[in-house]
Amino acid sequence: MIWNEEFETLPREALESLQLKRLKATVDRVYATVPFYKKKFDETGLKPSHIKTLKDLRLLPFTVKTDLRDNYPFGLFSVPMESVVRVHASSGTTGKPIVVGYTRRDIDTWAELMARTLTAAGIHKGDIVHNSYGYGLFTGGLGAHYGAERIGASVIPISGGNTKRQIMIMKDFGPTAITCTPSYALHLADVARDMGIDPAKDFKIRVGCFGAEPWSEKMREQIEKIFNIDAVDIFGLTEVIGPGVSSECIEAKKGLHIFEDHFIPEIIDPTTGEPLPYGEKGELVFTSITKEAFPVIRYRTRDLSCLNPELCVCGRTFVRMERITGRTDDMLIIRGVNVFPSQIESALMQIDGLEPHYQLIVDRKNNLDTIEVQVEVNEKIFSDEVKRLEEIEKRVVHDIKEMFGVSCKCTLVEPKTIQRSEGKAKRVIDKREL
Repeated sequence: MIWNEEFETLPREALESLQLKRLKATVDRVYATVPFYKKKFDETGLKPSHIKTLKDLRLLPFTVKTDLRDNYPFGLFSVPMESVVRVHASSGTTGKPIVVGYTRRDIDTWAELMARTLTAAGIHKGDIVHNSYGYGLFTGGLGAHYGAERIGASVIPISGGNTKRQIMIMKDFGPTAITCTPSYALHLADVARDMGIDPAKDFKIRVGCFGAEPWSEKMREQIEKIFNIDAVDIFGLTEVIGPGVSSECIEAKKGLHIFEDHFIPEIIDPTTGEPLPYGEKGELVFTSITKEAFPVIRYRTRDLSCLNPELCVCGRTFVRMERITGRTDDMLIIRGVNVFPSQIESALMQIDGLEPHYQLIVDRKNNLDTIEVQVEVNEKIFSDEVKRLEEIEKRVVHDIKEMFGVSCKCTLVEPKTIQRSEGKAKRVIDKREL
C-alpha cells in the first residue's frame, strides 16, 4: 500500500532534481533568516550560491545537538513566532529541552508523512488506531494522531500509562491497529494476560507501528506472536520533524524507507565526518528540505545505520535505512525517553552527601525498561541512621522522575565500592538484550 504514489515512486533522476531544488531554497532561507547558520557559512566562506549539485551538500557545515541547546529556545527558528502554530520539545543534556517549531504548513507536511508511514504499515481508512504514544511536548502522540486522521482512520488518543484501562478499551473498542513503543506493547500483553485476556484472541489488532526506542528482530517476533499481528518499525526524531522520517513497509520489512523528498540522508564516518558510500555503516545525518519553522542542515543524529538504494518489492524508490544498531554518544533511550548519564550526574551532584561516583544499571523486566542508579555516599552519610539514607534515596528517585518523567530505583552504596577506571569511567551497564 502506498499513500502518495506521485512522490513515493519517483524515478531517481526526478527525485534528485526535486531534492536539489528544495535544498537550494532551504539553504537560501536559513542563510537569510537564521543568524547561527549565516555565521557558520561565513566562517567557511560558503555562500548559498555555491550549492549547485547534490554533491555540494558536503560543503555545508554539520549541525549537532549542542548547537540546538546553545540556541535555546527559539534561536534556530527561521520564521517569526507569529508564524509558529506548534512547539514541541525533547530532553537535552543540560536540563533544558531542545525546542522545535512548526508552521501550519509544517503540521500539514507532518500529517502527510505520518499518513505515508501508517499506510506503509498497512493501516487504512477502515482501521481504528489505538495510539499509546505520549501526547504533549513529545512528538510521538500528536504525530501519529494527525497521520491516522489524514488517512481517514478512527483514532483512540489514549496516550501512555494507565495500562489496565488501556486493556479494557482495547477489548471493548476493538482497535485494529496500535502505535506505541515496542516495550510497552509487550507490557500491555503481560498485563492483559494477568487480567485473563489473551491478546491474540481477545483483541482485534492486526498491525502495529512501533518505534521511539531500539528494538530487535527477536522482540518483533515476540510481539507478532503474542498479538498475532504484523509489527512494523518506524523512525523519527524531534530535531528533524518527529516520527515520519522513515518507515518499514509491510510487504518487505527489510529496512525503513526514508522520505527523501523531504529529508536528504547521509551516512558519514563518525570520526572524520566524511560521507560513506551506500552499504557502509556509519553515523546517520539528515538535512530537512521542506521544513519552514525549524529546518536543520546536516544534522548529526549520532545513530548508527547504513543505506540501501536497491528497489523494494513494495515499489517505493526511496533508499532504505537499516534498523538503528547503536549510537556514537552516551544517550540512553528508556521507554522512548532520552536519558543522558551526564544529566543524571548533574542531578546527583545537587544532593548533599553523595559522591561523584555512580553507575546506571539498565535492564528490561516484565518487558519494560528499568533503570537503577547506584551512587556512593560519603563516610559521614554512610554511618548515619537508616532514615537519613532512605530520605536521600527518595530524593534521587524524585529528582530523576521530575527531570525525565522516568521512574528509577536508587541504591546507595558505601564509599569506594564502585569500580574506578584509569580511562573513561564506565557509567552505564546495559543488560538489555537488543
